[in-house]
Amino acid sequence: MNALKKTVLILIVLIFVSLGAGILSTQTPLFQAAIGNCAKADSDAGSTPITQPNAGSQTTMSKTEMQQFLYDNAASRTISKKDGIDYVTNSTSTLVLVNKQRELDSSYVPPDLVKAPVEFSFCGSSPKQEMRKVAADALGQLFASAKQEGIELKAVSGYRSYQSQRAIFNAYARTHGEEEANTFSAHPGQSEHQTGLAMDVSSASVHYRLEDRYGDTKEGKWLKAHAAEFGFIVRYEKGKETETGYMYEPWHVRYVGVDPAKEIQKSGITLEVYLARF
Repeated sequence: MNALKKTVLILIVLIFVSLGAGILSTQTPLFQAAIGNCAKADSDAGSTPITQPNAGSQTTMSKTEMQQFLYDNAASRTISKKDGIDYVTNSTSTLVLVNKQRELDSSYVPPDLVKAPVEFSFCGSSPKQEMRKVAADALGQLFASAKQEGIELKAVSGYRSYQSQRAIFNAYARTHGEEEANTFSAHPGQSEHQTGLAMDVSSASVHYRLEDRYGDTKEGKWLKAHAAEFGFIVRYEKGKETETGYMYEPWHVRYVGVDPAKEIQKSGITLEVYLARF
């Protein structure tokens, strides 16, 4: 087998592993070179059409219902210790708080995963295209609004199983050491991606990579400014690393619902601080 055929075969294998198991980082130059410009091809090949944004379609609660919802989902009321580990007890709530101190059970799989009706930064089908339905619908509206304003967004990585997260963290730990990996990657059970409520977003301006500088692009700025209108927050803000436990990630948006998202954005606080209020 000549060198060219070997190179092509290696690229095919790496892409298959990446899309199927979510192990290969989308930030690696090899992955970026491999995917090329296939985002448009994937969209043209049959992605669910993006719905037009419609603020009136958002489900709303009365003030009393919202107060009860917040009370029921307070951080202090949604935790249970088992074998020395604190597990969340409201896994299916849109306000579930998952971090390094609050874990999802290894068996948890969101009950209503669907493919998000948006364009992706990669070809083919993958669990990374999925979110819980309420979050997927809201993401479709967010992306449609961005498109109307001339802002190009692509989804990079959504749902991730406990097993996939374990493989990802172990790979990072082998490469960077566990201490450094802890600053930017979650242990299995501690990842918001397992909730089905999170999506990593990027744009051509940063070659669809997940980088800090995305927050300084027009797309990253638009995302931060408008995410709350559709129920999303930029989950890991700059300067909030001590509260969230993770480094700044301007690409990582998390669905919490419109009212909570607007309050979190207005107050400039983290989800941890918000849910500690109730």
